Amino acid sequence: MGADSNSQLLRIEGLSKRFGQNIVLDGASLNVPHGSLVTVLGRSGAGKSVLLKCLADVIRPDAGSIHFDGKPLTIGDALARADFRRRCSFLFQSNALFDSLTALENVALPLEQTTDLPDKEIRERSLEALRQIELEAHQDRYPSQLSGGMQKRLALARAIVTRPELVLFDEPTAGLDPLRRNAVFAMIAKYQRQFGFTALVVTHDLTEALIASDRVALLDKGRMCFEGTPAEFSASTVAMVEDFRDSAEALGRTLAAIRRGEALQSEDS
Repeated sequence: MGADSNSQLLRIEGLSKRFGQNIVLDGASLNVPHGSLVTVLGRSGAGKSVLLKCLADVIRPDAGSIHFDGKPLTIGDALARADFRRRCSFLFQSNALFDSLTALENVALPLEQTTDLPDKEIRERSLEALRQIELEAHQDRYPSQLSGGMQKRLALARAIVTRPELVLFDEPTAGLDPLRRNAVFAMIAKYQRQFGFTALVVTHDLTEALIASDRVALLDKGRMCFEGTPAEFSASTVAMVEDFRDSAEALGRTLAAIRRGEALQSEDS
């Protein structure tokens, strides 16, 4: 894709994945520059979450290549994969918090599982992560005792406590109302800039993504039909981009026609 490969923390080329006869990814490619917030847009079922799971090695792609910090993540290269997992975090759509653990224990868990740090340092780093996202006062509460927004912040604290270079966000605003969607995207943008990690977000929330992101891509029929800045997306004349971007306006035109009786007339004819 771009010639300036040294500026890319993550580079995906020709990624393909099928489940039986269902082709989900069909040569998807994407560049994620160092220190950026990149959003992959797409309709529900477009394969956005499958793309992330291929990156996280939860699902193995059938073809294509993934490069992280200039090095290929090839199947069977245990060292490269281990290095990627150490430098990357995954924020699940459902938050994936442990109900039986307190907020502090949830945040400490990745450090306990992936490092040899002494208990005292694990506690200090976990408390610092909670402090940074303004949850230190709730360290002894369980997830069920926190609001939905607090749970989302807690999941982020757990994702950043290992000080990752890349954080993958899987539909972080799924099921939220517009105000909470705005709050989640604002949170991601704020902490991405505060901590300096690179963020890759998959979502179908267009408005929020265009405001918060440095770059956006549109996944359709297993491929990226667009990749560029939000301004370029807003001005694009690519048919699929126009359909996705202007769907609200199209709905308005359809409803206006229905109110005028035009759609009913066409159906009767």
